[in-house]
Amino acid sequence: MHPPASAHRPFAARSLDWLRENLFSTPANALITLLTLALLLWAGSSFVSWAVLHAVWGRADVATCNALFGQGACWAVIADKWRHMLFGIYPQGEQWRSALAVVIFCAIIVLSAMRAFWHVWRLLALWLSGSLLCAWLLAGGFALTPVPTALWGGLPITLMLAVFGTLFAFPLGILLALGRRSALPIVRAASIVYIELVRGVPLITVLFMASIMFALFLPEGVSFDKLLRAQVAIVLFNAAYIAEIVRAGLQALPRGQYEAADALGLGYWQTQLLVILPQALKITIPAQVNSFIDNFKDTSLVIIVSIFDFLYAVRQAVISDLDWRHYFVEGYLFAMAVYWLFCYAMSHYSQWLEKHLSRDHRL
Repeated sequence: MHPPASAHRPFAARSLDWLRENLFSTPANALITLLTLALLLWAGSSFVSWAVLHAVWGRADVATCNALFGQGACWAVIADKWRHMLFGIYPQGEQWRSALAVVIFCAIIVLSAMRAFWHVWRLLALWLSGSLLCAWLLAGGFALTPVPTALWGGLPITLMLAVFGTLFAFPLGILLALGRRSALPIVRAASIVYIELVRGVPLITVLFMASIMFALFLPEGVSFDKLLRAQVAIVLFNAAYIAEIVRAGLQALPRGQYEAADALGLGYWQTQLLVILPQALKITIPAQVNSFIDNFKDTSLVIIVSIFDFLYAVRQAVISDLDWRHYFVEGYLFAMAVYWLFCYAMSHYSQWLEKHLSRDHRL
């Protein structure tokens, strides 16, 4: 098979053709392109001048930043406050444990994304051992100084709430989606009531109920850890949204898939686990990842129940210091960069996963 004739043309000629067809095909498109480029050039040059060219880098005192206040960014605030931003109020002498827990947690996520670990027992062993190790590092005990959960904060809290909030919500959401399509009236009604009730209220309300109101209904002397209550609330909240995503995937499958499974003599659970769910979950990957990203960002709402997540730790690290409080914009930009890094990694991996699982489009 010979390559198309356009492939033999010079790169410059092909580039001009692409620009003419996509950006300057009509006078209106050309005008929009020029205006957009002008806006980007103006905004980009101003930002680069403030954030890079006239910025204060590395460790510097407040006087140096004040001398350039309004002209350049003061990244020295990140160099001075990064420990508080990443680990919150966790004891400073023990913050190496939080750092190691974050590294282990990220390693677990990366290994789970690799095809070599796509086996039930491997994933179970990886997550169980890694989670116990992180819990030991953060909580202490067994040769480590105990640290109560009230002192946990920063990036470890955000990762834990987001990852476990999705990990445990996913199977619950699948069960709710199946329950909503069940032929049993009681199961279907209970699933519908739960999904519609949870999706009809904001996450702040669920966190408030789980952390404050739920304790009022417990017997006297019985209580649960505040962090655990917030984690359960996030799991229950995310499960309702995941259920609707999975239900959309189930409805998108043709009836012939169910009929083929019946012809093979498969039972209900065999049909769901071997035929229906693998296809439904594959076609809903973009929506699932969007839900995961929303969950990761929504963990910042746990401050409503006095849990110091990463975003609040960044804010407090800057605002609480009178010398540096004028440079809160740099702190928020640092937080934005960290959130973007994790969200971009999830989005990029979902694109690879979607392409990898699209076997029906391969030759």
